[in-house]
Amino acid sequence: MATPLSLKELSKKEILLSSGHRMCSGCGAPIVVKMVLLAADYPVIACSSTGCLEVSTCISHYTAWKIPWIHSAFENAAATLSGVETMYKSLKKQGKLNDDIKFIAFCGDGGTYDIGFQSLSGAMERGHDMLYICYDNGAYMNTGIQRSSATPLGADTTTCPAGTVIPGKQQQRKDLTKIMADHGIPYVAQASISNWSDLMKKVRKALEIKGPKFMNILAPCNRGWRSRNDDAVMLSRLAVETCYWPLYEIENGDIKITFKPKEKKPLNEFLKTQGRFRHLFSPENEWLLKKSQEDIDRNWERLLREEACVLGGQPAETTEADQ
Repeated sequence: MATPLSLKELSKKEILLSSGHRMCSGCGAPIVVKMVLLAADYPVIACSSTGCLEVSTCISHYTAWKIPWIHSAFENAAATLSGVETMYKSLKKQGKLNDDIKFIAFCGDGGTYDIGFQSLSGAMERGHDMLYICYDNGAYMNTGIQRSSATPLGADTTTCPAGTVIPGKQQQRKDLTKIMADHGIPYVAQASISNWSDLMKKVRKALEIKGPKFMNILAPCNRGWRSRNDDAVMLSRLAVETCYWPLYEIENGDIKITFKPKEKKPLNEFLKTQGRFRHLFSPENEWLLKKSQEDIDRNWERLLREEACVLGGQPAETTEADQ
C-alpha cells in the first residue's frame, strides 16, 4: 500500500530520472516522469516510444533512467509493455518471481493520440495490468513541431502554419482521455504538473488498481509553444484555471472533477503567453478566439453535468487540489 503523500517523505526518495539528460531546459516531460516515479512505491519497469523523451534520455549506451527501461518503436509502446507484463505474470505463476512489479509507459501525444493509438487501444481492450501515461505537449515536437491530433484549434505549427489564408490548425484537438474511458477500463485521469499533489495521488491510485489504466498529463514544450523556458508550471496552471485542461478522474465509469477553479479564467490568459497563438489576437482572427472560448466553456459545462449525474444530480462541493 502506498505511503502517505507528503513533501517530507518525498524529499527522502531517490529521483529515478537522473540529471544530465538532453531534454530542453524547462521541458515539461521530465517533470512528469520525475513526479510519476516519485509517487510510485513499487519497483517499476517503464517503456517509451520514440520521441523527445526517448531520444534525449538514452543516447547510445548512456541512459538517464535508474529503473529498467525499454525503448520501443513509435507505434508499439503499449504492445511492448503488455508483452513484458504477460511474461511477468507467467514467471509469477511458475514461482520464478515473487516481486510486485508495476509497468508504466511514458509516451508523447504523437505516439499516443496518432501513431500508437492502435497499440494502446488493443492493450487496454485486452486488459493488461499497466499504466499508460501520455505526456501531452500538443504536437510532434521531436521531429519539427508538426501538428498532431492533440494540437489545439488555431495553433501555429510547421504543418499547419498561420498565414493569410489559414489561421493555424482548423480542427479541435482530440479528446483522448474520454476516448480511453470509453474502453471501459477501470481508471482514467487527467493531471498537470502545476497540481503536483493531485497528479501523484492519481498515480498512486492507478498503481493500486488491477488492470489497464490511462493518464493524460499536460507537458508544456517551450520550443513548440514558443514560450519562456521557465514557464512550464505557470502555463500548466493557466491551462487548468482556464479549464483548457480540466483535472478529473473516471473510476469504473464514475467521473469526479478533482480541481474546480474558484474563478474560471478566460482562455485568452492561457493563449496569450504562447507565440503559437499570437496570430489569434489579430482583428481578422477574433472569430477563432471566440470559438475556442465557446468550445472550452461547452466542454467544461458538460464535464460538470457528467459529474452531477454521478452524484445524483447534486453538484460537488468546490475543492482545490494542492498546488
